[in-house]
Amino acid sequence: MITISILGLDQFVTGQYSKDHTRNIADIFEISPDDLLFYAPNSYVFHNGVEQTSWNGIVRVNAPKEYKRFQDRIAKYLLTTLCDYCINIYVEFYYFDSDDSYLHISSDYPRFITEENMVSMEEEIDVEDSVDDFISKIEKNN
Repeated sequence: MITISILGLDQFVTGQYSKDHTRNIADIFEISPDDLLFYAPNSYVFHNGVEQTSWNGIVRVNAPKEYKRFQDRIAKYLLTTLCDYCINIYVEFYYFDSDDSYLHISSDYPRFITEENMVSMEEEIDVEDSVDDFISKIEKNN
């Protein structure tokens, strides 16, 4: 599993970036897209007390050591494609032994949530219902 963390960039922007670039990054690493994840913490970047979010982004790539041979190509790809979202970008790589990672995939659920298997939890609200009627419906469902 390879994880790309992007600090100092909006989570939703990172989500869109992931959607647009997962296939290309996986191809560079010569892995399945299922072996690539993005992490987008709700984070801010500061320099000398001034917020730098979306001005200075920090990208951390965590990968098994055997993928170090792709480092230059991945760095160039990330630096080139992320400049549409961030002014200045710093990319750093962290490597680990493959033997030091573990994975469990549930046999009861799909591996990933997709747009096709996502369940919507939104309840339709009839504007003619009173607030009390709406609360009663919610309580009945619980």
